[in-house]
Formats: sequence, structure tokens, C-alpha cells
Amino acid sequence: GDLSQKMTVNVKGEILELKNILNQMVDSLNIFGDEVTRVAREVGTEGKLGGQANVPRVGGTWKELTDNVNTMASNLTLQVRDIANVATAVAKGDLTQKMTVNVNGEILDLKNILNQMVDSLNIFAGEVTRVA
Repeated sequence: GDLSQKMTVNVKGEILELKNILNQMVDSLNIFGDEVTRVAREVGTEGKLGGQANVPRVGGTWKELTDNVNTMASNLTLQVRDIANVATAVAKGDLTQKMTVNVNGEILDLKNILNQMVDSLNIFAGEVTRVA
């Protein structure tokens, strides 16, 4: 896990090529680790939605991991913003807004509850208007 070390020996030929590849791999892993940590901190801890990891010159598994981190951050951003839009609308008296983002699991439960709340408030508002 110590990515502060690089190969520094003087070598030639194929060993030099191997040394350069390993040192580039260490650089890429450092960038990957820094970027994933930054996105996790921004989105997960600081509440800064929309963060994306930028890891240049990676391929294979590292690109797939980077893409998955970015997809996760993007999905979370869309979900939270959809919740915020509905909550803001309800707070302003607009009972026409509902969550529309595609979600699964516990976020789907939250979506259903929030949308049911909007429906219940609409029924309540209709009854108050009818009685008044």
C-alpha cells in the first residue's frame, strides 16, 4: 500500500522499460487513490454534489473502477437533487412535484414515501378547500 516508493536504480534495456512501466503504474495508482478519495470526501462527507474522479491514462480494471466511482457519485447526485427539488416544491406549496429519478433499494423506499406524502398533502389540501 505504500505508493511513495519508486524504482530508482540505474538500469538499461528491458529492465529500464520494466522500471519505467512500474513507476508509471505507481503514478497512476497515486492519482487514482487521490481522485477517489477526493470524490468520496466531496460527495460523501462535504455534501458537494456532482464530483467526478479524473484519472488520465488508465485502462482496464483501473478505468472500470474510476468509471464505477463516477457512476456512483453521479447517481447519488441525481437522487439527492431530485429529493431536494420535491422537498423545496412542497415547502413552497407546490404539490405537483414528485420524485421521478430511477432508483433501487432504500432510495426507492424513500422515493415512494416522499411521493405518498405529496399525495396525502394533496388530499388534505383538497379536503381543506372543500370544507372552507
